[in-house]
Amino acid sequence: MPLSGFLETADIETASDDYASRFAGPVGEYFLQTQLDLLLELLPDLAPGASVLDVGGGHAQLAVPLAARGYKVTVTGSDDSCRRRLAQRLPEDAFSYQTCDSLHLPFPDNSFPVVLAFRLVPHVDRWPQLLAELARVASETVVIDYPDIRSINILSFIFFRLKKRLEGNTRTFGLFSRTQIVQEFAKHGMTQPQLRPEFLLPMVLHRKIRSAQFSRLLERGCRLCGLTQLFGSPIILRVDKRR
Repeated sequence: MPLSGFLETADIETASDDYASRFAGPVGEYFLQTQLDLLLELLPDLAPGASVLDVGGGHAQLAVPLAARGYKVTVTGSDDSCRRRLAQRLPEDAFSYQTCDSLHLPFPDNSFPVVLAFRLVPHVDRWPQLLAELARVASETVVIDYPDIRSINILSFIFFRLKKRLEGNTRTFGLFSRTQIVQEFAKHGMTQPQLRPEFLLPMVLHRKIRSAQFSRLLERGCRLCGLTQLFGSPIILRVDKRR
């Protein structure tokens, strides 16, 4: 069991400076902007000032831009250290933070209109329990991201050593099918799935190209011809609570 006493602590690594370095520079900014654009596209009905829970969001990839847009952001982490990057990038009164167990969130049912979990699900062993907990505390909508098995990721385990050599700070992750994730959410009354694949080409390739402009052109072409929708990954998924 981890030192924190919690069973799932994958967000400690994603809240680290080492992990943030994977999104440094123009290419990293392109990754994060694409992620944010697709998230906002999936949340056109999010009212100004709405409360958003970002589970495992110490990486600050979403909390910072959402807080800047006036949303009331609450972030959870499995260790006190997960608050550090948030505190560096946001005023103290711009967000709320709580160290807790992501599998037993300390909030009543239906506490937040929108619940997010990014950079988390593929690194959690007990992911069905995590999805159930996200659904429990959401009153309306859950949005997650995950790597889809119907993508270049299917080769990730074969080429992991090469990827490790190229990136240095990568780690293994679980792959999921769209049906697998959607059906698991449906068990907890979360339906009407909307999916937005992010990229067709592997992110490690874009990092090695080192040209955000060229990466945008490549991915724009893939999206226009429909390949990204069919085989893109990671996928950002929105599901809504059945009424």
